[in-house]
Amino acid sequence: MDPEALRQLLEQVRDGGLSPEAAVERLRHLPFEDVGFAKIDHHRALRRGFPEVIFCQGKSPAQVAEIAERLAAQGAVVLATRASAEAYEAVRERLPEAQYHELARVITVGVSPPPKVDPAPVLVVSAGTADQHIAEEAAVCAEASGCPVGRMYDVGVAGLHRLLGHREALMKADVVIVVAGMEGALASVVGGLVDCPVVAVPTSIGYGASFGGLAALLSMLNSCASGVVVVNIDNGFGAGRFAGILYRRLQRGEAANGESPA
Repeated sequence: MDPEALRQLLEQVRDGGLSPEAAVERLRHLPFEDVGFAKIDHHRALRRGFPEVIFCQGKSPAQVAEIAERLAAQGAVVLATRASAEAYEAVRERLPEAQYHELARVITVGVSPPPKVDPAPVLVVSAGTADQHIAEEAAVCAEASGCPVGRMYDVGVAGLHRLLGHREALMKADVVIVVAGMEGALASVVGGLVDCPVVAVPTSIGYGASFGGLAALLSMLNSCASGVVVVNIDNGFGAGRFAGILYRRLQRGEAANGESPA
């Protein structure tokens, strides 16, 4: 349950359209619902502005579907990451409106597409084609947070002219998510070009000495460019949600100043 849903519930009680007993029944599962194998945090949207997200890896398709159904029953949007096709089919049996973003490995339910904005305030940049599944996880999760997202893929430092050919879009972004494996140098390059926050995502793509993404992680942590923050290896979800929080704060600032947010 998010703040708007709670507000509507209280207004229904005030206006006589819903009895206090019925309202109590709807609120019964706050702050969490114990289903045995999981304690579902229905209070998270009230605290943090976004519902609990299902991390599917290690869960059975039936468990993923059960959690998704319980979240949707409380009016929450559903976002499930690292989801297999089997998990998606299990969710779709209970929630036919579910969508599967195959490249991102993300299931969404009840997520409205963000408005189309050109240029997009959140820009996801990937170094290579092999990094795209992590880049798409970041992009889809940012979109689920309400961010208009642009994509700029396969612009790694091995061919720097490919990145510089899109410099105008980079300079107009409010947040740039940079996804790169190998040595992870792209985050420093982008960080040296733009005046907005850069969220660096190291990926596990690379030859043996990349140590499953550790080389890229350390390169990004040691970036000499200011304004670069780093999430964990392959954590596209974390980058997407961080961008969503930044974008929401930006909207609040524009609204406070009497401007129309994008």
